[in-house]
Parts: sequence; C-alpha cells; structure tokens
Amino acid sequence: MRYAMLIFGDDREWTALSPADEEDLMKQVYAWYERWQPAGKIADGGAELEPRTTAKTVRAGGNGQPVITDGPYLELKEIIGGIVILECDDLDEATRVAATWPLGAGMSAVEIRPVMSRE
Repeated sequence: MRYAMLIFGDDREWTALSPADEEDLMKQVYAWYERWQPAGKIADGGAELEPRTTAKTVRAGGNGQPVITDGPYLELKEIIGGIVILECDDLDEATRVAATWPLGAGMSAVEIRPVMSRE
C-alpha cells in the first residue's frame, strides 16, 4: 500500500542554515534514501518544495470563480516542505520508516497518511 510522508517544518529555519549546516542535513537525507530505496520502501523519490514565499493559493470565491492569492495564508508556523511516497505493508511499517527521517532545522515533523485508491 502507498503512504504519503509529508515533511513539515518552518522553511525560514531552513533558509537560515549556513551552507555547511545545509550540506550536513542533506547528507543525512541522502543517507535516509540510501537506506530505504534499496529496501523497496520508496515508491516515489519525492519532492522538496520551494519556500512559502513562492506559493499561490486558489480558493473558491463567493461568485463561484476562483480567488488566487500569494502564499499560504493559513496562520501556521509549520508548512509542508516536501513529500515522499512510501510503499509499505501497513501504516505501522510506514510509521517505522518515517520515524527514521532526519529531523532538523526546517524539518520538525513528519505526517504519514494512506494514499487513497479508487480502483
């Protein structure tokens, strides 16, 4: 079964990292992939998202037309900064895999959710 691993954090912490600290944290992330990809637990390599300042939000407007605004305007400190699609037998296994993610500056939490299948 597929599970979405949503990586939460404050992207302002990430952009404040020194180049050396960013490189160290990315080495930890690459090591995580090197551990789980050969084990067949990564269904999709995932995606790192650009900072919140690059986002656009589309909401339903009162007249039925979409309203587009800059950025994610929910009052949140943490936002989704990346996603990985896992292939695991069950939620417990997906949670065990996600629990090994290298949390650090700009990456403070990981949420695991089953991917809906409408087959």
